Amino acid sequence: MLKGFFHVPKAVNEPVKSYALNSPERAAVDAAYAAMWNSKIDVPLYIGNQEVRTGDTKTMSAPHDHKHIVGTYHQAQKSHIEDAIATALQAKTAWANMAWEQRAGIFLKAAELLAGPYRAKINVATMIAQSKTVYQAEIDASCELIDFLRFNVQYMTQIYSEQPKSTSDMWNRVEYRPLEGFVYAITPFNFTAIAGNLPTSAALMGNVVVWKPAATQVYSANLLMQIFKEAGLPNGVINMVMGDSGMITETLLASPDFAGVHFTGSTGVFNDIWAKIGTNISKYKTYPRIVGETGGKDFIIAHPSANSKQVSTGIARGAFEYQGQKCSAASRVYVPQSLWPAVKAELEADLKSMKMGSPEDMSNFITAVISETSFDKLARFIDQAKKDTDAEVIIGGNYDKSKGYFIEPTVILTTNPKYTTMETELFGPVVTIYVYEDAKWHETLKLVDTTSEYALTGAVFSQDRYAIEEATIALQNAAGNFYINDKPTGAVVGMQPFGGARGSGTNDKAGSMQNLLRWTSARTIKETFVTPVDYRYPFLGE
Repeated sequence: MLKGFFHVPKAVNEPVKSYALNSPERAAVDAAYAAMWNSKIDVPLYIGNQEVRTGDTKTMSAPHDHKHIVGTYHQAQKSHIEDAIATALQAKTAWANMAWEQRAGIFLKAAELLAGPYRAKINVATMIAQSKTVYQAEIDASCELIDFLRFNVQYMTQIYSEQPKSTSDMWNRVEYRPLEGFVYAITPFNFTAIAGNLPTSAALMGNVVVWKPAATQVYSANLLMQIFKEAGLPNGVINMVMGDSGMITETLLASPDFAGVHFTGSTGVFNDIWAKIGTNISKYKTYPRIVGETGGKDFIIAHPSANSKQVSTGIARGAFEYQGQKCSAASRVYVPQSLWPAVKAELEADLKSMKMGSPEDMSNFITAVISETSFDKLARFIDQAKKDTDAEVIIGGNYDKSKGYFIEPTVILTTNPKYTTMETELFGPVVTIYVYEDAKWHETLKLVDTTSEYALTGAVFSQDRYAIEEATIALQNAAGNFYINDKPTGAVVGMQPFGGARGSGTNDKAGSMQNLLRWTSARTIKETFVTPVDYRYPFLGE
């Protein structure tokens, strides 16, 4: 699989549209929202060339208006999952043998469809069923996914072009084969881009995929499947299934042809998958690739030299964009005593100005959390903080699920650096702040490093370069994506490859060559032009 003589355009990041008042993109989204809001869709299983409707359905609703049904999706039985495996394996030979530039063409076309005719639709699908504001939908469902598709093609060509040395009498080459079997892609609700990237990155490298999107993201996942098909993706290469997660995973991991899992979700679920793979390891034809991005308890630490307004803005954006439902969202913050009065006042003013409601109203900064389960969990932690003696809800703390799953941006102040909300992943618009003594900067760095089992993202704010260097070294294992004087969210494909270690995953960096290499199995080929005909070497003498 050499690069050959084909020219692949250098990937560039998709520009983010502004959606300013009276802009054409805003008019397009308004029209799409009006058309899609009442158009109830029926989402089948996609298995090969079949759209399978089992009759066992679940409804989909908008989190910001949970009584409004936007569609239904069909759930698989075990036999359907077995069909998906068989269908994927039937498609494997032709897909793996397809020239790489033909595979590239499919996903580059998908990127252009997203950038053009489907842009408003994919954004609105994400706004309606995942309750993202138009800006959050734009940077996710459009720009990031377009970037994944374009940059992955570029990375693929770079991988294929990496070849070993040869000599005049010996030709050495490496063939980057797809894995032997199928890949299981498990995607989360919070990023449409991740839902698109996990199956397509494996498929781009010649693999076939069984994809299970999160139940709360099926609405936009359905549109992604339609886009992939329109782009020319052959039947059976990516098969989309929904239903009981335990049954689907058990069935797929029991197959001897299971070759890898591409996962984004909770640490507990990923641990269970890893354990099941270990139990089944003797069944498999090949050792499976296990790639996962899991939980986070992401931090901001401010040095006494930091600019208070930069810190408060980093908290406001980092903790509350998309209701804190980014795996990178700021969740625990360490502020020095000298800065705290200014940071608190600025944060109070910022949060007071934030509007909350439906994403259809583009003046809203906050919308709803994803589900009643999430809402109830967050409400419990907020209520507990109101009762505990070592914590205090100082901003927000109100919630209401009568119409949508709305939780106010909430700030908890604690005197206990190991308070439960400093350690537990919440996945919502709740941030906990611990105020430390200025003189205890060094000790606080150790506290940041040892408080959480996770190591996904983190940020330091400082105007002192020595302090920045110290934090960078002290926290090298605490975050796979580390930010200096910026919020710990917003990684851009091609700029900040994303992933963390410890309890946050395998750190295989989505949006990089490193990730794509995980979906290949290299074969080295040596060809000798003049083959020896005598076993004797010169050292043996006559």
